[in-house]
Amino acid sequence: MIKRLSRCIREYKWAAILSPLCMVGEVAMEVTIPLVMAALYDKGIVLQDMTVVVTKSVQLVICALASLCFGVASATFASKAATGFAKNLRHDMFHHVQSFSFSNIDRFSTASIVTRLTSDVANLQMSFQMMIRMAVRSPMMLILAMISAMGINVKLSLVFCAALPVLIVALVALVPKVFKIFDRVFRTYDRLNNVVQENIHGIRVVKSFVREDKEIEKFTDISGSIYADFCKAERIIALNNPIMQFCVYGCMLAISWLGANMVIASGNNPELGLTTGQLSSMFTYTTQILSSLMMFSMVFVMLTMSRAPLKRCYELLTEEPNLTSPESGSVMQVKDGSIDFENVGFRYSATAQHRALKEVSLHIPSGATVGILGGTGSSKTTLVQLIPRLYDVSEGVLKVGGVDVREYDLQVLRDEVSMVLQKNELFSGTIKENLRWGDPDATDEELIRACRLACAHDFIVGFPDGYDTHIEQGGTNVSGGQKQRLCIARALLKKPKILILDDSTSAVDTKTDAMIREAFATEIPDTTKLIIAQRVASVESADIILVMENGMVAAQGSHDELLKTCQIYREVYESQTKGGDEECHL
Repeated sequence: MIKRLSRCIREYKWAAILSPLCMVGEVAMEVTIPLVMAALYDKGIVLQDMTVVVTKSVQLVICALASLCFGVASATFASKAATGFAKNLRHDMFHHVQSFSFSNIDRFSTASIVTRLTSDVANLQMSFQMMIRMAVRSPMMLILAMISAMGINVKLSLVFCAALPVLIVALVALVPKVFKIFDRVFRTYDRLNNVVQENIHGIRVVKSFVREDKEIEKFTDISGSIYADFCKAERIIALNNPIMQFCVYGCMLAISWLGANMVIASGNNPELGLTTGQLSSMFTYTTQILSSLMMFSMVFVMLTMSRAPLKRCYELLTEEPNLTSPESGSVMQVKDGSIDFENVGFRYSATAQHRALKEVSLHIPSGATVGILGGTGSSKTTLVQLIPRLYDVSEGVLKVGGVDVREYDLQVLRDEVSMVLQKNELFSGTIKENLRWGDPDATDEELIRACRLACAHDFIVGFPDGYDTHIEQGGTNVSGGQKQRLCIARALLKKPKILILDDSTSAVDTKTDAMIREAFATEIPDTTKLIIAQRVASVESADIILVMENGMVAAQGSHDELLKTCQIYREVYESQTKGGDEECHL
């Protein structure tokens, strides 16, 4: 995991290397200062030698300034490396998500992906910054301070060795318990984000049904679970602090007692034992050694918290897209818009017992208009999603332009298939910017032509800013019918060989629906058009009408043929025409 995520450092590699190097310099200066202080006291103040006092004072100033400069440089490089690492990690994760098929995305909820890209990456950023600073400072301070302390007096330094096993045992005992809790916490964050996302997205439904209290209760329950888990984890981690304090003060007392006896016994003669200056240096080293251990405990807490985000980001980065272009010999051109289903079957997952599509065989000529009718759950949308290879067939073969869709380069295939989804999506920006998703280089004349075909031009020019009108996130400032027509215009700008409308005129009145279909027939006759609809009127003029039932094509033919031969179609037609089509859909 660490090796894979370390690739995200990239251009910030030198900052990540220089930060710990500067930290080593800072620690070296801090460890040198007590030695200079001891020499200043023992050889300067005690012996009343002003030359030594001045020299050592200058050395102290130089060491302090050097330590300051190293510290500032280390912090600067660490900040640059950590933020750069987080930027690259987010980029890599988001870029990788774009290559996912629908089935890949189905494995991760939207809330989970958002959490991984935001709070998980933020946790890893803090952990990385701590790794290249504190995780270097702590062991270096421990090692250099121990060496310096042993250089002063080996026997007195053995006091530290008695404290280390206590701290190690405490950490080993606490680590496994905390890991499990933080794993659970970050999974709960996914649920929390999901609740917030659903609430904001469906706020109109929540308010219309007066369910604010229920949503607040749901949010409070999950938020309370996170609070409880964090409290439990922090209580366990908090045990580390008193153990650390016990060791710190125990060492201070032991060094005070033993050091004072050595100073008295030596008569302030360094050759016999310990001087007063050396004892004061030992106190400083005691503080440095034990503070480095406390720092290590902080690093341990941070790394413990980052273990779950590390695992979750790694999972997203290493998820293999199950829909990819052929490694070699990809077909780079779609000849025409003909579509052939040859005994096609489909399951949404390999372990699914139920087949969404069963034994579908049909031929759709290029340029034909195909209507698709069927009840809810009859797999109409599933059928058309296989054409641009949003999912792969589980059985049989699906051909576009006479070639198996699995042999095409994915981008080439999808560039030739425009799909207006059942759930229309518009993005923040102007109408022009949304339309140019279909063709970034489209001229204003091409935009207007596409909008005229989709019967959108008239209402667009009715806005004060026309085509420069700003669309709010999700298209909330336009009506459902306007949103659908803008999405159809966007799809037409691709100039596709195949156009799929998945119930995308459901919010449009029947007159406008008829005008759109008439424009399609006269203006884009060479484009294969597949229209999923609930109204017979929307598909009755199609060249071929498919009636779907239980994942199978129950019948196919023209409107007149199906009225004579298909009972399902006849019943739908009669139920919608009785009393008038308009009245039926009010």
